[in-house]
Amino acid sequence: MTKLPYERPQILKMNAGLMNKYGTRTEYEPVKHIDGIPVKTLIAKYGSPVFVISERTMRSTYRSIQRSFATRYPKVQMAWSYKTNYINAVCNVYHQEGSWGEVVSGFEYRKALGNGVPGNKIIFNGPEKTTAELELAINNDSLIHIDHFDEMYQLIDISDRMNKKPRVAIRVNMDTGIYPIWDRFGFNYENGTAWSALTKIVESGKLNLVGLHCHIGTYMMVTTAYSIAASKLCDLAWNCKTQLNTTIQYLDMGGGLPTANDLRGAYLPAKDTIPSVDEFAEAIASTILNYGFKTEDLPLLILETGRAMIDDAGFLLGSVLANKRLSDGRRATIMDFGVNILFTSFWYEHKISPAQDFTQHTEECVLYGPLCMNIDVVRSAITLPLLNRGDQVVVHRVGAYNMTQWMQFIQMRPNVVMIDESGESHLIRATETMEYIEIPERMPEHLKTVKL
Repeated sequence: MTKLPYERPQILKMNAGLMNKYGTRTEYEPVKHIDGIPVKTLIAKYGSPVFVISERTMRSTYRSIQRSFATRYPKVQMAWSYKTNYINAVCNVYHQEGSWGEVVSGFEYRKALGNGVPGNKIIFNGPEKTTAELELAINNDSLIHIDHFDEMYQLIDISDRMNKKPRVAIRVNMDTGIYPIWDRFGFNYENGTAWSALTKIVESGKLNLVGLHCHIGTYMMVTTAYSIAASKLCDLAWNCKTQLNTTIQYLDMGGGLPTANDLRGAYLPAKDTIPSVDEFAEAIASTILNYGFKTEDLPLLILETGRAMIDDAGFLLGSVLANKRLSDGRRATIMDFGVNILFTSFWYEHKISPAQDFTQHTEECVLYGPLCMNIDVVRSAITLPLLNRGDQVVVHRVGAYNMTQWMQFIQMRPNVVMIDESGESHLIRATETMEYIEIPERMPEHLKTVKL
């Protein structure tokens, strides 16, 4: 018989969990499979930690969101937000479903071209676009969203030199009742800056004004903000038609839709507080349809949904390294993944499930990562069944931003795996190696020799 590890007894307050009308909490269910593949098989094959993405969930979520808008508005186009997750295999799932590409840098722009997205179906956002990048976008007939006056004047100069008339839109920021107002990007609606920019673009004769764009915030939890934003874009579009004799071909409402991840510090869980996609779609579509456009003049509705499209499809599988007691008696569990690869743990209280059977006993604990930094806290307080060294867990809803904002810090970034619709797993990004990390480094000649 294997000797059980000794742990000094502690006197702790009993915690049975929150009650519901059926009794005590019953949410602690092991998650042993992802799309039919055992968690332990995935870890044995690809290592721990490892990100796993469900292609089936990606496609299902895309079609659901597309349907929510397309059944309410006659002209809808999705544009995949590259900054949310720009692993090529992920992007191409959405492009296969019909999504354009929405990028915010020259790096992302070139990735979209490399993934086979036609230039005229790439939306180029962001406050920094170099002259070379703008020239590339103009040559590819991409939609360029102007962020500030300096960029507008830069584009006028380039178009004059190239003797081409690029398709452009402006980003508009506005008061939608959500504070603080996101006014860092684009031209303000209330103070007239947006209208001034539109007037200058049309009067220049050098640019082809075709659209209006806004992105009012992130993880938005009220639909009325989108109603207000849509109404103000419609107002600008109407004035462009009546005063500038310019027809606005599309309204780009950006992204910002929430997911079921619980925000840190939130009083209630997200599933009880966030509106459904259908409610957001109704708010946007009804506002545009009721504004007064003729049927033939209705603008194309573009949506740059990212987080709500991919979050549910992503999982992080990891292992327990150790358990210990903190000075105040709390249990601390150390995992082999930390905030370096799970950046969203700064924002969310991620759901975490054991990947194997467990006893009925639970205890509140602190979940730490492996980094030698005090900020490496995955969950500051979470009630879990008792986990032992070597046990595995599944972190839910990690598809958005973690694989673009992760850091090579202390630990190298792990494998990323996609499970296709037939239940086969594919490596879509390999774990980093020492050789890969050191490729950009250069050693001065006088430092090549060390004698200790």
